[in-house]
Amino acid sequence: MMRSIDARKPVLAALFTGFIIIGAYIVVPLPFSPVPIVLQNYFVVLAGLILGPVYGAFSVAVYLVLGIIGLPVFSAGRGGFAHFIGPTGGYLVGFLVAAPLAALIASRDSGPIRTAIAATTGMIAVYVVGVPWLASVADLPLSAAMAAGALPFIPGDAAKVVAAVVTVRWARPVLVAFENAGST
Repeated sequence: MMRSIDARKPVLAALFTGFIIIGAYIVVPLPFSPVPIVLQNYFVVLAGLILGPVYGAFSVAVYLVLGIIGLPVFSAGRGGFAHFIGPTGGYLVGFLVAAPLAALIASRDSGPIRTAIAATTGMIAVYVVGVPWLASVADLPLSAAMAAGALPFIPGDAAKVVAAVVTVRWARPVLVAFENAGST
């Protein structure tokens, strides 16, 4: 008897890789910072919340590999390994921490408060890796790296957390139906 392969989760992970790429193209440069405002981190955290820790991390890892090999998937349509050794490299690495961390805090049936805590923790994880990296690469004191690479982004990231909670609440019934479609 032939065993069927369930491709739904990998397909969703690929979809989220695409969403992260799209989020990288939505860029607002800041004149005082080498770090732009982007929507990538929203989709990274959302990948973790919706796909869980394994497939959320997988979607981010695929995104990072695509960028490392030179495809124009990083912010403003750039690519290449050089971005990992530049001022925004830590934020990229932080994405790989954010998705599974958000997923581990949230659960499949989390309410809005726990989902918000999970999303906020994911956003903070990006800063925890990105800001010290920025300080090191740009030869800045940590306080200056915080001022350039974290503080200006907090209001926008708070809005992204709210959007993630709303999105998860809307998407959860759709995903349950999607996952159950092949089981009957």
